[in-house]
Amino acid sequence: MSWHPLLLSLQVTAAATALMLAVGLPLALLLARRRFRGATLVEALVNLPLVLPPTVVGYYLLLALGRGSPVVELLGWRVLFTWVAAAIASAVVGLPLLVQSARAAIAGVDPALENAARTLGSSEPAVLWRVTLPLARRGILAGLVLAAARALGEFGATLMVAGNIPGRTQTLPLAIYDAVQNRDYAAANRMVLLMTALAFLSLWAVRQFERPRRPASARVSPGEEQRRT
Repeated sequence: MSWHPLLLSLQVTAAATALMLAVGLPLALLLARRRFRGATLVEALVNLPLVLPPTVVGYYLLLALGRGSPVVELLGWRVLFTWVAAAIASAVVGLPLLVQSARAAIAGVDPALENAARTLGSSEPAVLWRVTLPLARRGILAGLVLAAARALGEFGATLMVAGNIPGRTQTLPLAIYDAVQNRDYAAANRMVLLMTALAFLSLWAVRQFERPRRPASARVSPGEEQRRT
């Protein structure tokens, strides 16, 4: 089995994760802390990739990144059928998972703690970095891992905008598809098991982040518990 699809998938996932964090965290903060007209529309647009077929998402990305689009005409970037296009597609489909989890975590932070920091003279950026984000970090990290796992397994939108070019844009899901088409079931089995292991580890990490931590004062050793009883 060639390791290039796996390495390319990890590269695409890392870039997509960085992009999702840069876009998704501000969106989550906006939706959790601000009430404005059009919030429902913004939330619906963010979550749209969850319900649209991946090929439809890929078609929209073709229009957005293809010839004649603002990205090409104004910036001169040509990203179609490159690994960058695969990273953008993966970020788009994974973004709703991060935004939903991060929004819920931020909304769950007690406003009284933030107000207390303000009364002590902290600026809004300081309140954000010292109070809000640290208290919401477990939900944010859980959403980020889940979104990264979704980006790692992206297939349809990636195929539309990046193609399936071995050695250039062929990620691990695309390599599995090729192996099945070529009836190379031994290679397909190895790659499927690898993808399954990565997905399982991602879900395990998400569960660890979601599990509430017990305060240090509540942690009691078995021996001490027996002495107390």
